[in-house]
Amino acid sequence: MEFVRIGSACLIGLVFAVSAVSKFRDFDGFARSVPALVPAWAGHARLLAITTTVLESLVPPLLIAQPMAPYGFGLAAALLAVFGTAIAASIRRGRRATCRCFGPSSVPLGPRHLVRNGALLTCAVLGGLSPGGLPPAGGIAVAAAAGLVGAVLIVSLDDIVDLFARNP
Repeated sequence: MEFVRIGSACLIGLVFAVSAVSKFRDFDGFARSVPALVPAWAGHARLLAITTTVLESLVPPLLIAQPMAPYGFGLAAALLAVFGTAIAASIRRGRRATCRCFGPSSVPLGPRHLVRNGALLTCAVLGGLSPGGLPPAGGIAVAAAAGLVGAVLIVSLDDIVDLFARNP
């Protein structure tokens, strides 16, 4: 189970790092996108954007600091649950808010984003419930590599789906 924790920490940490950095890079664009996703917060969009970005940026360092890792997984799980709820509400309302999870995008939020968030939430919960301890170095390398590959695939999900959905 230590391998699950290490792989999950790498996957969740990298996904949240990319997400936070992309939001910091185009913060005004992210803040402008918030009301389409969470209309009730339209008047406080900038505050919600700041809070989201700061909380996302806390996850990776918490996961790196071993005694703090359970808090990092807990914060990631809480954020993913909130994001999933907001995405589901947006889809249910028929709003076509765009996915700004990893920077500017024209891809509207949809079921694949719910699946992605569910997979990340599962990973965060499993990582948080896995015991600490240090497995053999070879196992650490394999678990970390698996987590990093998974993170790249998740961050690139919209591009991958678009690539395979194109008609020749």
